[in-house]
Amino acid sequence: MLHTIKSIAYKAFGLTIHSDIPLPELQSAPNLGTSVDINVGYADLAEAWLGESSAAGASFVCTKNRVMFRVPELAIFAIENGTRISVFPEKNGEEDRIRLYVLGSCMGAILLQRRILPLHGSAIVVDHKAYAFVGHSGHGKSTLASALLQRGYRLLTDDVIAVTLDEQNTPFVTPAYPQQKLWQESLDVFGMNSVEYRPLADRETKYAIPVKEQFSNAKVPLAGVFELVKSDCDKIRVQPIDRLGRLPLLYLHTYRNLLLSGSGLTQWHFDFTARLSGYIDMYRLERPLYESTVHELAELVLSTIGAEDNR
Repeated sequence: MLHTIKSIAYKAFGLTIHSDIPLPELQSAPNLGTSVDINVGYADLAEAWLGESSAAGASFVCTKNRVMFRVPELAIFAIENGTRISVFPEKNGEEDRIRLYVLGSCMGAILLQRRILPLHGSAIVVDHKAYAFVGHSGHGKSTLASALLQRGYRLLTDDVIAVTLDEQNTPFVTPAYPQQKLWQESLDVFGMNSVEYRPLADRETKYAIPVKEQFSNAKVPLAGVFELVKSDCDKIRVQPIDRLGRLPLLYLHTYRNLLLSGSGLTQWHFDFTARLSGYIDMYRLERPLYESTVHELAELVLSTIGAEDNR
């Protein structure tokens, strides 16, 4: 049986969102009138999914205007035309877990459909410029961003970085919502007590960390991208990424890049990232495999971009 609740208005990624599913992580958006960019709600997707998935034989189906996927024992999701996210919960599908997918994979697909580049990582504001930290899961993107927040800088986004280009090809990062996701190990590094925070639904040792006081609500020009890499090195190091390495890196760290081909966005992505790579600095930031070096990494980032520590 589908849920029915009052629709709530939110804002995130520069978009106005009306949702039948509570999204408490997002900022409210009162007095929107009729201006709505995305509608999020429950719908019966069983028949549509059966038809699509039986033909494709896959866990997700992607076409030019629609992405559908199923998470077993949780829900079927559909993202359409950059304007709608539909959810069909399965029996005992937990709303907390459903929200993770709505704000993660679904929002990444929405951004792609709207021709907004979603990078997988965190972004902070330093001296009125945005710097993005990208990398594979567990490589320390959110932890590094948190270390910089402790130095007085502001968060733009965690997990999904929405990048746009203006008419002059200047790249901008649009704010997401005031929350980070940190593992227990990161909380330990910063002396934070996990009992004060809400654990993410299916990750008992990862927590939602509100950052309302240090969140930037303004769109900020993107000045640089740092790729975090764990390697068998004895100390941290940073090196610029040359032009030949920039496009593969941006492709690798595009959030849900497996959707590009089926959505007919491969050429768009190439053109977008080619323009983007010419306007920003890009670096590879290497750290030892088994050492906690987050504070040293923060200092190295600030020295690389010529910024002073705000503490």
